[in-house]
Amino acid sequence: MRKFLLACCTILALAWATGAMAQDPNYTVKPGDTLSISVWKEPDLQKETLVRPDGSFSFPLVGEVDAKGKTVADLNKVVSQKLAKFISDPVVTVSIQEIRGNKVYVIGQVNKPGEFIMNPSVDVMQVLSMAGGTTPFASLGDIVILRRTPAGKQSLPFRYNDVVKGRRMDQNIDLQAGDVVVVP
Repeated sequence: MRKFLLACCTILALAWATGAMAQDPNYTVKPGDTLSISVWKEPDLQKETLVRPDGSFSFPLVGEVDAKGKTVADLNKVVSQKLAKFISDPVVTVSIQEIRGNKVYVIGQVNKPGEFIMNPSVDVMQVLSMAGGTTPFASLGDIVILRRTPAGKQSLPFRYNDVVKGRRMDQNIDLQAGDVVVVP
């Protein structure tokens, strides 16, 4: 019974954390997120939609909407403005149904390589912990974070031993969606 209650509490805590992030007014939509969009008194204009890899989604009468980097309030405004051509004073509700675009990846000499969802943010040491720590074969002085930016690709060095000893803590950066941590 105790294990059952612990499992229930864990599931509820994870659901609450994801919901809290989805309700954060500063959260920006990312590819892979699922949005729920509805228009009051318009049953044909209620839809769950996936934000595509290019950061856009489609909605009836509105067409294509670029959602990447926009908040829920931004999307409410965009959809309302586009619908105003067809419906007078549309009352639009946009909410985040599921957060799946806030992922980072850990590959190489870790115990559990894979993709990890950041709720709401994760630094390098935290994601290495989420990946089960490094293996005995890891080259701890050669870890890099690969990041794509509008200016191009970046390779950011991370020296694990320095951070563990409390030196060069500036290396323990907050990761961004899409970052890849490589542990050679």
